[in-house]
Amino acid sequence: MPRPGSRVEEHGELTLFLQAGDGYPYYARPRFPGGRPTTADVVAMREHQRSLGVPEALEWVHETTPGLLEAAREAGMDVLEAPLMVLDPDQLPEPHPHVRVLDTRPVEVSVVAMLAFSSPGTAVGEAGAAERDAALATATPMSTRHRHAVADLPGEGVLAVGTAQRAGDVVEVVGIGTLPAARRRGLGGAVTAALARDALDRGATLVFLSAGSEEIARVYERIGFRRIGTACIASAEDA
Repeated sequence: MPRPGSRVEEHGELTLFLQAGDGYPYYARPRFPGGRPTTADVVAMREHQRSLGVPEALEWVHETTPGLLEAAREAGMDVLEAPLMVLDPDQLPEPHPHVRVLDTRPVEVSVVAMLAFSSPGTAVGEAGAAERDAALATATPMSTRHRHAVADLPGEGVLAVGTAQRAGDVVEVVGIGTLPAARRRGLGGAVTAALARDALDRGATLVFLSAGSEEIARVYERIGFRRIGTACIASAEDA
């Protein structure tokens, strides 16, 4: 998918995306279509990423480049095998009354996501509104090119957030996070559903996401997503 704001380097069987300016540090992926990276290719890419001061990161779909999983692990990388899921629009639930979709990025999106991903999974945790508010006091607003959703409950504030990024008529839902203390209330699913519905209303023909685990995938299954493959996300073992 095209990535606005990045530049591209071709390195044999791998393609590296580099952020042009501030923002998300991208990753390398197999040359598409048909790339067959070897362990040596992955080692060379990791060395190049280190020389540039960017994360040693690879992402790919296992079913299109199955040999890369073994190559990445042989090259010393940790690989997350994340369920890759697409939306069945007919299965979307009714909108949640306290979820809003925005074309601006409120500072709560970054703060709530940070607290959520610092305690991954679906279990209820300790971090909640107090930790959110303390972090908000020093947070800095960010510019955006994407759509964002927040679950903003009366008397509680923003408890769950997410983002949708678009390329043509395809939308990926990313960064779904709920404050650990507010989990098991259906808010992550509600935010995801709102972003998916908004994408369809704006003409998207395909909405997809990668779940962080099989447990998290079950949350998305309940709002109409189904698994079609495996997204592999590789990082340095000491990252």
